[in-house]
Amino acid sequence: MFQSIGIPGLILILVIALIIFGPKKLPEIGRAFGRTLTEFKSATNGLVSDEDKGEEENPELKTVKKDQDKEEVS
Repeated sequence: MFQSIGIPGLILILVIALIIFGPKKLPEIGRAFGRTLTEFKSATNGLVSDEDKGEEENPELKTVKKDQDKEEVS
């Protein structure tokens, strides 16, 4: 995604951000962005683990479905 930007493009983006937000606000914005990414990552991991737990908690649903398939074949 960011492969075509290159080093000069990143430097330009950082200079523009420094001009817009100033040297005092830039670290705060970076911290907030990092916290947001961490929170998003933990939330998505929680959703994935909830789905895995949900599948493991109801094994009889899978067996019932298999039993119905066997009856249809017979």
